[in-house]
Amino acid sequence: MAQEQKEFSVVGKRIPRIDAYERVTGQAQYTGDYQLPNMLYARVLRSPHPHAKIVSIDTSKAEKLPGVKAIIHHENAKVPWSSGGLTHQRFIFNNPVRYVGDAVAAVAATDRHIAEEALKLIEIKYEKIPHVLDANEALKPDAPKITPSGNLWVGKGAFSAPIEEAWGDLEKGFKEADRVFEDTYITKHVNNAQLERRVAVAKWDAGKLTVYASTQGVSNARTDIAKDFGLPLSKVRVVCKYMGGGFGNKNQAQDYDYMTAVLAKVTGQPVKLEFIREDDYIGMHGRWASEQHYKIGVKKDGTITAVSLDAVTNMGAYRKQSGNLSGTDFYNIPNFKKLIKPVHTNTVVAANYRAPAYPQSVFGFASFLDQIAFELGVNPLDMFTRNRAQKYKTKIPFTSNHLEECIIEGAKRIGWSEKWHQPGATAGPKKHGIGMAIGGYPFRPGLGAATIRVNPDGTAHVLVGVTDIGTGAKSTMAIIAAEALGIPLNQIQLTNGDSDVTPYSVGESGSRTTSFTGPAVIAAAEDVRRQIFALAAAQLKAKAEELDLRDGQVFATSNPAQKTPLERVVRNAGEVIGRATTNPEFKDVEGKSFSAHFAEVEVDTWTGHVIITRYVAAHDSGTILNRLPAESQIKGGVVQGIGMAFSEELLIDRMTGIPINPNYRDAKVPTHLETPEVEVIFIEHYDPYGPFGGKVVGEPPITAAVATVANAIFNATGRRFKELPITPDKIVRAVRV
Repeated sequence: MAQEQKEFSVVGKRIPRIDAYERVTGQAQYTGDYQLPNMLYARVLRSPHPHAKIVSIDTSKAEKLPGVKAIIHHENAKVPWSSGGLTHQRFIFNNPVRYVGDAVAAVAATDRHIAEEALKLIEIKYEKIPHVLDANEALKPDAPKITPSGNLWVGKGAFSAPIEEAWGDLEKGFKEADRVFEDTYITKHVNNAQLERRVAVAKWDAGKLTVYASTQGVSNARTDIAKDFGLPLSKVRVVCKYMGGGFGNKNQAQDYDYMTAVLAKVTGQPVKLEFIREDDYIGMHGRWASEQHYKIGVKKDGTITAVSLDAVTNMGAYRKQSGNLSGTDFYNIPNFKKLIKPVHTNTVVAANYRAPAYPQSVFGFASFLDQIAFELGVNPLDMFTRNRAQKYKTKIPFTSNHLEECIIEGAKRIGWSEKWHQPGATAGPKKHGIGMAIGGYPFRPGLGAATIRVNPDGTAHVLVGVTDIGTGAKSTMAIIAAEALGIPLNQIQLTNGDSDVTPYSVGESGSRTTSFTGPAVIAAAEDVRRQIFALAAAQLKAKAEELDLRDGQVFATSNPAQKTPLERVVRNAGEVIGRATTNPEFKDVEGKSFSAHFAEVEVDTWTGHVIITRYVAAHDSGTILNRLPAESQIKGGVVQGIGMAFSEELLIDRMTGIPINPNYRDAKVPTHLETPEVEVIFIEHYDPYGPFGGKVVGEPPITAAVATVANAIFNATGRRFKELPITPDKIVRAVRV
């Protein structure tokens, strides 16, 4: 457990990213920037059918096209993709194909245009198989089977189904309630929509495979690739220095990494495979859709006595994640039961997307609580405050919990007491309303590693495995190192994202970077400091335990004037190297960041257009390590939530299973012109389990955003929208009836 430190040298300041210059000048090398000698270019052919058996595949015409070097498919490249299907075996090419977009073949050619032309020349005969697109339909006994075991995976462990959880006495809780409410809320499949498309570059050299990958975890990707190719870890190198956004969609090793590696092996040349935007939409996973049925018992004052959740989640053709729903985590619920059925359908795969399992169910649960507050004649602010979680699942204490302060400060900033009114009470065609919701995300420490080398000139070189996916992870690790070492930040050099050079990292997902790798950086710094103090003791004629290091100076704490420059200490030793692998664990506590979001909206009832006139996000994220990117993380998460609330949905033709809008033009994401300025409030308290008291920042902001704007629309119009996205046509139909 970390000890509280009241004063910091660099932690908590507004510090520009240490790699900002490289990023804005174009010097930063993203995966797509790699150009290797004699490199080929690849493209992927995808299934046009939602469910079909490949009877034959003829590549002869494509192979004759000048410039084509190799074509791979399920017959000549039967390579397992373990992380692609966690409940049943999946390959990089599968037969039968299970959704429109399932990879069928890949071509490597001397340029991408030739590769694209070759795809058109591949002749494939399909035998269509009955398909099912709707999750509820897929559960029926006579539904087409997508996997040999059926459409609901029945097994053990984290990916068993259905997902069940319960505590307390549900029947007793409903009997104690003054009123019992039931309703259903629906969310749709949403694409991760990051700026950088998926891309990989692979080469083989003396039996060693190097993959330059757009991956959120070089260590995990190396492990996956080595396992599936039957290679020792020493024969696989994965590199990702910079990334243009991931949001969970670039976890682990992806099929394009494998395809690129196979094509490079077959041709004996480096190969680059870069997805087009349509590939990004239909060839990769998005957020799982859900249908959530709640039954909630409450007292007259709104106190929750019991909650049951019966839900179906649509995981698409291959199950890559749990399919769970976790939006009830932020409430005190004495009696609880949930039953969630993650279901296979012949649609695009669903898996990790920023704060997986939370935005869907926070929308459903927080919207329903807002509705119940209306039915009871209770102010929603009181409803959320009264039922906020004080212990995890009513029994386990949190490492820290300042959710009530978030609610109080956020409500004060937005002016809740003055602006809240009865839903639909404002006159005229333009309605104004205010809404709120609470959210957050868990954090926990785990396995992380770091190496720090202090050079003879007093500078320090920090090595960590993390990928900076746009969150400022490089800067965060450098700040932690500078603070822990006592060396100025401008004296810190950081290397990341190369499995041959940097130590293990669990990967930048699930808000793990700070809580996993941060403690390792601190431990490596402590190792360095012990060695430095041992070396300096003789020079300063003091005991090692009496020494300290700050601003690049080693000094005696009893007499700060008794000091010597760090470089003088290290020069005699050549260099000082500190290493640490840490794996701290929580014991009988739960780590969680909390948030309370508030929004004001103007709804034009003639057009259905919604303008968010003001947005306030109050967050309990412990000590804020770097305020500048932390604020940006909050704002970015809110914008993603607004997109999920108002416009984003992957539409699929019900007859053919073909995605209708697999691009940014038609599957509309919000622009800067459509999003508000987000006012960020940090309720800053030291958390005893996080590095320098920090907690999760990256995932929490999206969790409450969807429900916040939905509740504000209800307050403005008096109409409850229970199915996302809340599009203008839905608003007009609801208000004009």
